[in-house]
Amino acid sequence: MVLTASQIQDSLKMLKDDTKPLFGKMTAQHMVEHLTITLKLSIGKIKYPTFTPSERALIAKKNLLFTELEMGMGITPPNDTGELYPLKHPDLEKAKEALLQAWEEYITYYEQHDGASEVHPRFGHLNKEEWDRFHYKHSMHHFKQFGVWLSNNKS
Repeated sequence: MVLTASQIQDSLKMLKDDTKPLFGKMTAQHMVEHLTITLKLSIGKIKYPTFTPSERALIAKKNLLFTELEMGMGITPPNDTGELYPLKHPDLEKAKEALLQAWEEYITYYEQHDGASEVHPRFGHLNKEEWDRFHYKHSMHHFKQFGVWLSNNKS
């Protein structure tokens, strides 16, 4: 399960400012910026303190990353306040560009840092294979949230 640039691009092409979520409260731009933040976490551009995940978190990690299970509709990020974060980019198009740039940085980072791992806020340290699986399922979840994931968009 590895997300590809073309899968991201295909989904982003269908995503418009006025695309409404099928569930959740994010706007299209909030979702794109959220995916960008997660990519930056996975390469250490945004640091999360090292911690030991709970047994429950380790079970969730195994179930999410190493089965065919998809992320559920009601899942929330760790430390979620219930409020949407302020937008970083002036518009959706700029946010899309930032997401594609973050994807390129992600690919380059793991090409240049063999064996690296970075901290996920719920699961602790993840290696490249685990981050690949996470980004695939996480992106699919959010692109489905906005109805822009193609069902034939397989890895």
